[in-house]
Amino acid sequence: MTAKIWIIGLFVLLAACTQETQNKLGRAVQNWTGTDGVLEIYAGEKLVKRFMKIDKLSTAMGTNDDHPRPYRFGYGVLDANLNGQKDPGEKQVYFEFSDYSTPYIFYEDPA
Repeated sequence: MTAKIWIIGLFVLLAACTQETQNKLGRAVQNWTGTDGVLEIYAGEKLVKRFMKIDKLSTAMGTNDDHPRPYRFGYGVLDANLNGQKDPGEKQVYFEFSDYSTPYIFYEDPA
């Protein structure tokens, strides 16, 4: 009986949270459980970069004002030959990509 009350209370509490709070909770669970994501970057219809085995993407936050910055960042394996597999010599790198309409990507050269 006590377990049912706790579960109902948890659902009521989650329902009362704002959407942003629910998103943060969801990301926290996802970060804890881990993922194996892939990020593909396109120039028009052409695939130009692929990052694999990404465990999470983060939103950059300002140092002094704690406001979100207009880019995301993470770590992943750079799929240099775009074959969808981690080949010998393909390393994990840091990358950033913009939220602006003019896309750019910054990544660490694994060579």
